[in-house]
Amino acid sequence: MNSNRELLNPSDLHPAPGFSHIAAARGSRLIFIAGQVALGPDFSIIGGDDLGAQTEAAMRNLEVALKAVGATFDDVVRRTIYTTQPTEFETITAAIERVQQSTEHPAQTIAGVTGLAVPGLLIEIEATVSVS
Repeated sequence: MNSNRELLNPSDLHPAPGFSHIAAARGSRLIFIAGQVALGPDFSIIGGDDLGAQTEAAMRNLEVALKAVGATFDDVVRRTIYTTQPTEFETITAAIERVQQSTEHPAQTIAGVTGLAVPGLLIEIEATVSVS
């Protein structure tokens, strides 16, 4: 069976139980990156209970995924953020801008959630990327 997608899991990211970090459509350059969180390669939470620190860690993991497909933050066309602290959007935005080194943002949604897959996580960031 011939698949129309390529699934990638960069070794610099934590293991992906039940999902792929990256799904790239073959024949196009529209790429969907699974939600990245503040987990290190050893599955430890980075940033403790600090939303800004967790956001920076999630964005660094997103950057690893972007590099794996030859993309940068400038190629992100859509970003969805899930957080247990949705009203703290200023903290989230400042942390994102520190990592991406830009004040330009793609289309984005911030959704409040009661929890994430790993207890202690405060934020998850997924992205849709377009590369020519």
